[in-house]
Amino acid sequence: MTEPPSVTQPPSVTQPVDVLEALLFASEAPVEAERIQEVLDLPSAGQARELVSVLTERLDGQGRALQIIEVGGGYRLVTRPEVAPWLVKLARSRTRSRLSRSSLEALAIIAYRQPASRPDIDAVRGVNSEAVLDNLLDRRMVRIAGRKDSPGRPFLYETTRDFLVAFGLRDLADLPKVEGDLVIPEAPADAAGAAGSGEGGDSSPATDATQQDPGSGGTGVTPRG
Repeated sequence: MTEPPSVTQPPSVTQPVDVLEALLFASEAPVEAERIQEVLDLPSAGQARELVSVLTERLDGQGRALQIIEVGGGYRLVTRPEVAPWLVKLARSRTRSRLSRSSLEALAIIAYRQPASRPDIDAVRGVNSEAVLDNLLDRRMVRIAGRKDSPGRPFLYETTRDFLVAFGLRDLADLPKVEGDLVIPEAPADAAGAAGSGEGGDSSPATDATQQDPGSGGTGVTPRG
């Protein structure tokens, strides 16, 4: 009798390094060493970092199209720059929401000046930034850090972890260096709480009900891969 062909069973994924690869692949946000330690029941965060190094060497040694980067205080599994041209083609095949020039201006001011109030941002840009800030809050690129001790007590804005992830920064120290300091022009005292001319028309000052703190970050931003 002819024996049936043997079926090769796939190896069981039980090694910690394999589980780590699955964790990084499945996570939408960077995974901190402490979180890896917790999930894999490792003795220390140091051993978690060693495991990340082992996986990094494996990916490099096998010539994989994926690599591990450290960003936003954690680790991410991302594609290598060499495959970027094909990813660009994929991105062009679908509609993507991008930050406008106005949003990038306000975001840059906040990133280098933070915490920054809306009057500070308006003074640098020369226009009302309420709509722009609302957009950045919705995208979770910035959050409300408190209120400024000045007339009207305007909100103070700072960047979030999603900002670091979207721009591939490990922390704020990785921001490109600029010459000199960002100087905020002095605004008239009676204009601190007034609304200026915005993009596309006049706009009233933001209220507490429309500018809630969205938290430290979320999934509304598509990071660069």
